[in-house]
Amino acid sequence: MKSDSRVWFAAILIVTAVYALGTLFPVQGISLTVWAGTWPTAIAAGLAGISMLYAARLHSIADDGQASADGADSAAGLRFFGFSALAWCAGAITNGVTGLFGPAAAFSLTFGDLFSLIALPLFFLGFLKFAPLPHGARTVVRHLTDSYVCAAAVFAVVWLVLFQPLYRDLGEGSGFVAFALVYPVADIAVLCFLAPLVFTSPHSTRRAVLLAMGAFIVICGADLIGTITRLTGEAPAGGIEYPVRLFGFALLAGLPWLILGRTGAAPRRITGRGLYRFAPEIAASLALAIATVALTVGGLWVNGVAPVLPLVAGSAVLVLLVRLLGLLEENSTLSRMVHSRERHFHELAKHSGDVILILDDDGRIFSLSPGTAEAFGYRLDDILADPVTALIHPEDLPQVKRAMATFRRDSGDGIHLRVRVRAADGTWRHTTSTASVYERPGEPKRLLFTTRDISAQVELQKQVDHLTFHDGVTGLPNRAYLEERTREVLSRRTEPEEGQPKTEIAAIFLDLDGFTAVNDSAGHTFGDYLLAQAGRRLRATMGAGDTLARWGGDEFAVLIEDSPRADNVVDLAERLIRVIGGEPFQVADREVVLTASAGVAFAAPETGSGELLRNADMAMARAKEEGGGGRLELYAAHMHAKVVGRLELQTELRQALADNAFTLEYQPVVNLETSRVTAVEALVRWRKNGQLVPPDDFIAPAEESGLIVPLGEWILREACQKVAVWRGTTGLDIRLSVNISVKQVLSPRFVETVAGVLAECALNADVLTMEVDEEVLLENPGQAVDRLAELRDLGVRLAIDDFGMGYASLAHLRQLRVDEIKIDRSFIRDLGGDGTVTLLTQTIIRLGQDLGMQVTAEGIEHPRQLDRLRAMGCAYGQGFLVARPMPADGVEALVGGETATAL
Repeated sequence: MKSDSRVWFAAILIVTAVYALGTLFPVQGISLTVWAGTWPTAIAAGLAGISMLYAARLHSIADDGQASADGADSAAGLRFFGFSALAWCAGAITNGVTGLFGPAAAFSLTFGDLFSLIALPLFFLGFLKFAPLPHGARTVVRHLTDSYVCAAAVFAVVWLVLFQPLYRDLGEGSGFVAFALVYPVADIAVLCFLAPLVFTSPHSTRRAVLLAMGAFIVICGADLIGTITRLTGEAPAGGIEYPVRLFGFALLAGLPWLILGRTGAAPRRITGRGLYRFAPEIAASLALAIATVALTVGGLWVNGVAPVLPLVAGSAVLVLLVRLLGLLEENSTLSRMVHSRERHFHELAKHSGDVILILDDDGRIFSLSPGTAEAFGYRLDDILADPVTALIHPEDLPQVKRAMATFRRDSGDGIHLRVRVRAADGTWRHTTSTASVYERPGEPKRLLFTTRDISAQVELQKQVDHLTFHDGVTGLPNRAYLEERTREVLSRRTEPEEGQPKTEIAAIFLDLDGFTAVNDSAGHTFGDYLLAQAGRRLRATMGAGDTLARWGGDEFAVLIEDSPRADNVVDLAERLIRVIGGEPFQVADREVVLTASAGVAFAAPETGSGELLRNADMAMARAKEEGGGGRLELYAAHMHAKVVGRLELQTELRQALADNAFTLEYQPVVNLETSRVTAVEALVRWRKNGQLVPPDDFIAPAEESGLIVPLGEWILREACQKVAVWRGTTGLDIRLSVNISVKQVLSPRFVETVAGVLAECALNADVLTMEVDEEVLLENPGQAVDRLAELRDLGVRLAIDDFGMGYASLAHLRQLRVDEIKIDRSFIRDLGGDGTVTLLTQTIIRLGQDLGMQVTAEGIEHPRQLDRLRAMGCAYGQGFLVARPMPADGVEALVGGETATAL
């Protein structure tokens, strides 16, 4: 686009130069340009009008007819320029036609002149669309007065240099010079009014304004030459007026295409203080100075100065006086405003809680608000003795110096600073300041600082940050801090240089085994003291460059940021495990022995922060699953696959529960002496893809996800309804056993749910036996015992399942008043083959008999096991030898005597 503009401008110069050459080649005493007359200029003006109007249409379509934000309206400006060019074209054509019938009178205006004069206001209006007048009546009046002074001065110089000799030579015809001067007077008036607007025009239209002004100056020059031609009757320089006018119209025609697609000039200031804003005054002053010199020289050397000069000079002086009065009034108003604002400023400074300082350029205090010195503990003389920079923290000095340097170069907007200021007691106060320029008439620029002491807010923010990123119990960094620190460490890791050893980034997760039981039994305060001691032990074992954090609950996490060897990380994890279990924790008057399980994960090149911490957590969970008690696991990829598989299984379980995809089978419990079925144990099965999934494959995931609670309620209701039907319609005297988990017992409204199901099925409570593992008594013994006691109060029978494999105490058995104990199948499997197991089984049977409890043996699969149990006095049993789990109709057939047993 820039090259296209150059081509346009080169074409205009070439056409003008070719046409100007016509002044050098006379034909019968007349140059070619005079012979051609105004027709070439008429064509150029017509093309300029068409070009402007077409470009205006394009701008209107592109801008949707809306003026720009800076007030310029390019489309409207081009439209007025087009009309003015057409008016000049009409004037040139009219002059050309009338010239065919004879020369025009020198001292009269023709019809063509009227068209040319109409073009001036149209051009004036178009120029104002590109360079709008300043806002405000006072500003417009100032612009008019300054423009008049400038025009009067320019006209005085032109008169003295060009028209004064002609006026003197015309003699009696000199009175009609006024008609010939219409063109130059109008041109000078418009030119002087518009020229200052070039400097104040918007930057988006600056190029268009400059080109338009240039074209108008060329046209004004042609008008001036034409006026001389009319007064003298001879065409100067062989008719140079026509090439000059042609160049002006050609430049006007190319204006929209010379600026098309080009951005406006970048904003800049002519001087450091922006004197372009006073362009009208500057133009008037320069023109008046030139006119004064010219008039002085003319008055000294030119004889017979025309009386028009005193008239022009007098009117200019009169306008200057009016302008001076206006300036005096403005100065008075500004002075009052300055004093009023100064008074307001001092009042605000006096009653403001902020510290307000006014500084000289060298940093010394020029003025300060009352109480400033006392706010920082100084005496007034002490704070005024040295530059204020002596009180600023050395680390904050560079930004203060940059701010002061910025104000020296440019007043600009206010700058906000946060610096530390030394108080009289030697402490550093945190402050926030706003710096801006402070100016008073006749005085140098200074800096105004409004400063507020924010030390209390900073200290409070530090406390908030500490609480946000630290654990309140142990004082260690918390989970949020560790996650952020891990992201930071992994983001700046780099590959080691050749020959340098590779360092490891790793995470260790550590969990306190059995802490939940201790916390629940002794209370949360006891548990918090225990966690604090554990945190101190772990911190004392850590290296200086690693991060120890409390992850949550009884879990701790360590970020190893730069370990030279992987085995060093494993060694640290083992030391952390040993320091927890090495000696008991002393809390109040109690000693507590804990162990810890840990997991370690290393960061691969592509490992993210979340993935690294997740891997270490999974490794720790694996250690817990393998029994804990000081076990350490390293992360392997199959752990992640196992976790993902378990999550998918939980999702499938949730959908299966919604789709009613579970069914029940019942395993009979028989009286070993009579071989009669006395009860059935309800066992859940999952119908998946046409096959039954055994409970061992989905009960654990159901426990983890919490689905065991709604699933257990469904099992209870379904089994109770079936047993109620058997007892009510067939008269079968049969009881029901249902297994319940820890989460079911501890879930809200568990007892109410059991009572509601029994009432709904019209089933007596003593028909239902709830089987619980011994682990229920360890997970949350207090709450669990209370819930089970409430069940016992309902009349529901309680049984301890898998007795002998857990850690329940006899005290718990007596406290619960358990009705039945079920010997674990591992004892029955080795019965007769292992003397110790046989003795333990005999002991359990006698214990149950002595406590008045029903004893049931599980897992009877061989006749020799059955014989041993009968000999030991075990009354009840179940297993594959007695009957396998079966659907409900199988139970009906078995209990109804349709199937004989080989007992």
